[in-house]
Amino acid sequence: MPLVHISMRTGKTPAYRQAIFDSVYQALRDTFDVPEDDQFMTLTQHEAADFRYGKSYLGVARSDDLVFIQITANNTRTLEQKKALFARIAALLGENPGMRPEDVFVNLVEVAKENWSLGNGLAQYA
Repeated sequence: MPLVHISMRTGKTPAYRQAIFDSVYQALRDTFDVPEDDQFMTLTQHEAADFRYGKSYLGVARSDDLVFIQITANNTRTLEQKKALFARIAALLGENPGMRPEDVFVNLVEVAKENWSLGNGLAQYA
């Protein structure tokens, strides 16, 4: 049950933004075995003055097309699954909407399964 928050600069079309959603969701399905219809995502756009990043931190040449993708998920995945997720997200975003891999920044936040309530005030995974 990943929860995905995407942040980017303003200016991209609705189709571009939807392609980001679709690619991230497909990568989660491919690598984290996320079930059908398990889609909980937000996308926030920021003006240039409100979006800051290191243009060359760790030798990665980022551009203003950079997106931050933060995924909160259960702490049940292996290191291999995490590496596969990062690579798959970058590959799929390269295909659609055509992003450079240098502009794909992913942060995975892992939580215990009991830390979720998916509605009705219940801890469904506890």
